[in-house]
Amino acid sequence: MRPIRQVFTARQRTRTRRTPSPVLAAAALTAALALTATACGPGEDSANAKPSASAVQSSDGKITIPDDLKDRLKEHGVDLDKWKNGEWKNWDRDKWLREAKDFINPIIEGLWDPDRMRDADKSPEQPVENDISGDKGVTDPTPAPVRATGVQPPYHDSAAESGKLFFDSPEGSMVCSATVVQDPANPGKSNMVWTAGHCVHAGKKGGWYRNIAFVPSYNDSGLSLAELKNAPKEKVAPYGVWWGQWAQTSDQWIADGGPTGGQGAPYDFAVLRVAPEKGSTGKSLEETVGSALPVDFNAPAVPKIDSLTATGFPAAPPYDGQKMLQCKDKPGRLSLTEADPTMYRIGCSMTGGASGGGWVTTGQDGKPALVSNTSIGPVTAGWLAGPRLGKEAKGIYDAVSKKYAGQ
Repeated sequence: MRPIRQVFTARQRTRTRRTPSPVLAAAALTAALALTATACGPGEDSANAKPSASAVQSSDGKITIPDDLKDRLKEHGVDLDKWKNGEWKNWDRDKWLREAKDFINPIIEGLWDPDRMRDADKSPEQPVENDISGDKGVTDPTPAPVRATGVQPPYHDSAAESGKLFFDSPEGSMVCSATVVQDPANPGKSNMVWTAGHCVHAGKKGGWYRNIAFVPSYNDSGLSLAELKNAPKEKVAPYGVWWGQWAQTSDQWIADGGPTGGQGAPYDFAVLRVAPEKGSTGKSLEETVGSALPVDFNAPAVPKIDSLTATGFPAAPPYDGQKMLQCKDKPGRLSLTEADPTMYRIGCSMTGGASGGGWVTTGQDGKPALVSNTSIGPVTAGWLAGPRLGKEAKGIYDAVSKKYAGQ
């Protein structure tokens, strides 16, 4: 399953695929990962919300669930053992938690095994017309298509921060892309991941996705789909599986984000705090992969950016979600409505599943910096658009960092 808000819609493996129409698919190809935007925004509530660990490793190496997480599950009538044994598949409206304070993502060890990761190929889609521009004054001509190129394996050598995001939705297992970013409160030891809002939260008509997990340098050796059928987990997830402990997305995405039309796209971003599936090894995610990107919330105006490089794991045809690809192009502007921030837009052939992947350019210090993420693009492919990161995005980023300061 792959998310690219259709601009790229999530597809279910058990369903017959529809013939692509000239609409935008939310580029999150999060194979049921798509709209998982964290439920709280940069306001006071989100900043003061109490962090909750997904799991804690005791001195004897056993993983235990913190009491506060058990209590929050009980508040919603959820028994932890039943949850792990399949209750998480209950998507009744009263079970599908929506608010930021309700984000719950207990680690289910072994759930994301190589087979389940390989077969997740859907993304949360958000169909929109090919021309969805609003204020023509700040929308540039549609960019010429740019064919995505494969990243040379091992992927870790050139894109150590990039990886694949897995999650479950009512439609099945889904996929998106994501990026390891720096944590101001824990320099050099970040456990923070940047992705699209629609890869963690379903928007105005749904809640948080479940079993959200990040795999850095997924399929690092670039194995084919056939080769992956017999590959051990060490080949599929060489740097481990990292579960979301906490997620945060914009209030705008939660209030307005939708599966069609590109609603909420200018605010389609999210930040995850993650923890290793097997319990603490003493190393953070940043230390484990050896890198994390800074996030630039004051990136130059479009005309001053020479090029942006988008990275992701596109899963909709003609791609299969198993390979890391990139597009590099000079960005243009896309405005959906006059009231919302103008988005970046580049030519790119990547499809659903690429959603949430980082957009990187040269920062003010001359080094690479993340300035956006894939949000939407037409089902027919050809271009992608991502939000301009401003005060709302920085508020979310700072709030997640503050929650886990010193941890």
